[in-house]
Amino acid sequence: MSIWAFDATVDELNAMSSGSLVAALGIEVTEITERGLRGRMPVDARTTQPAGVLHGGASVALAETLASWAGYLAVDRTRFHVVGQEINANHIRPVPPGAWVYAEVTPAAIGRRSHVWEVRITNGDGKLVCISRCTLAVIEMASSYTSEERRGG
Repeated sequence: MSIWAFDATVDELNAMSSGSLVAALGIEVTEITERGLRGRMPVDARTTQPAGVLHGGASVALAETLASWAGYLAVDRTRFHVVGQEINANHIRPVPPGAWVYAEVTPAAIGRRSHVWEVRITNGDGKLVCISRCTLAVIEMASSYTSEERRGG
């Protein structure tokens, strides 16, 4: 059984990211499943640290992006909106430039006033790169956010 309150497509979510940090880092949602989302991010000049490997902050941005999209899809958007409240991340292994990292977000707890999402980021071999937990606050405010609103239209 699906956990989503509203249907959306991968293309719709990616379009709403246009012009944002998400797009600037090359983050893409790649799949919506019944119990989570999957996405990916390139390891390139936008997402590496001076030492030449994936920047931990880029991993956190990927994790919070997927957790936020998941929360957005899991609430009644006519009544609620979600915002990031806390995030933590454990960085397990480096990833060199030229690769992609892949992330999957699943719920740890979906409550009326808060959500906790777990995000596992892996490399191309499926090895764990980062594990993150993101808490979202559910606020009573309509979330009619669309790609047109993002562009100011």
